[in-house]
Amino acid sequence: MKRFGIVLIIVLFNTTLLSQNTKKPMKELLSDYKFQTYSTTLDSLEISYIKAGTGEKTLLFVHGLSSNSDAWSKNMATLKAEYTCIALDLPGYGKSSKPEADYTPSYFAKVLHQFIEKLALKNIILIGHSMGGQASIKFATTYPKEIEKLILVAPAGLEQFTEANAKMMKAYFTPEMVKNTTDEQIEKNYALNFHTVPESVSKMIDDRTKIKEASDFEAHCEAIVKSISGMLDDPVFKDLATISQPTLVLFGDKDQLIPNRFFNPKLSIEDIGNVAAEHIKSVKLNYVKDAGHFVQYEKPAEVNRLIEQFVNAE
Repeated sequence: MKRFGIVLIIVLFNTTLLSQNTKKPMKELLSDYKFQTYSTTLDSLEISYIKAGTGEKTLLFVHGLSSNSDAWSKNMATLKAEYTCIALDLPGYGKSSKPEADYTPSYFAKVLHQFIEKLALKNIILIGHSMGGQASIKFATTYPKEIEKLILVAPAGLEQFTEANAKMMKAYFTPEMVKNTTDEQIEKNYALNFHTVPESVSKMIDDRTKIKEASDFEAHCEAIVKSISGMLDDPVFKDLATISQPTLVLFGDKDQLIPNRFFNPKLSIEDIGNVAAEHIKSVKLNYVKDAGHFVQYEKPAEVNRLIEQFVNAE
């Protein structure tokens, strides 16, 4: 009996290993991006990115939390006619590596710096959304000579949180919580990003559901949780005054995620916008009507027009 029990344990262990080994990584489960996907290596990291256009100026797009480079596809579809457009999957996200890392804005800024050097990018306008916006602020102030202009789309980092609120958020967002998000909640979470949910968001929802079976899904969940803590532990509020580049800040006027409705219920999206207006030296602030947090995806025509006007302005 004892020998039988040992054999059973070995069989179960080997079956578990076989199941893990047959799982595919996220990059193989995600749907094809709208634009051709490339990859480059930065030290030990494989960084996936999409590219379109051959213009003299380079628009470098940085996605937000739980997102990837394909989030900019509606913008690149138009802007590629005039500019070189590149959007990367940050480490921990999309089709890029999922390393053990701090996942702070400073970490992402360092990766962006390496990425720019590796691809020898020139004449750069850096465009960051949400978490990618906070990382872009950190980049702009750490490597000020590498970019010509800065565009922040519904950026994180302008809204401040008390130490107690930050502690509560960290306790709430755990890898297990992210991992065990139900399909129904996934759909609700995406809906929160929009004022009116576009039909094409179904692709994002399908991808988020599929990657539950990925071999590196747990590492992705860890990256999400560490990214949230990273934004709280590596603030950029004091960096705003040292941004030297001309800066465009865009918000959807119906943003449901900024400001945080639970921790800062008395703040409005205009209050957050005013933070940028008051602290960034050379800034232009715009609100896109009837758009939520994912403003560049919900209202691409309006956002593309504002980007073009800003980039081409002397």
